[in-house]
Amino acid sequence: VFSTDRIIAMSFPSSGKQSFYRNPIKEVARFLDTKHADHYKVYNLCSEKGYDPKYFHYRVERIFIDDHNVPALQDMLKFTASVREWMSQDDKNIVAIHCKGGKGR
Repeated sequence: VFSTDRIIAMSFPSSGKQSFYRNPIKEVARFLDTKHADHYKVYNLCSEKGYDPKYFHYRVERIFIDDHNVPALQDMLKFTASVREWMSQDDKNIVAIHCKGGKGR
């Protein structure tokens, strides 16, 4: 997990067997709800899989970027505009960004 004051980069929040070697989704949700209640938005940059956004109170945006590929310029512009808008709404707002492993995209 990489973190600044307002940006968290992490691996995929997983359930089942994958939660043994990736971030368990319930623990990620608990952390965000405890530390940043009502002030976080999760960005899923993984095209390969998703999860139920209810874990994060439906504050999830998904941008489909294939593993080991460069994102399309249109996707990057959409992503950065969304992050900019969310962060500007409140100084307490943070973003949690992930792909599959937490470093590829």
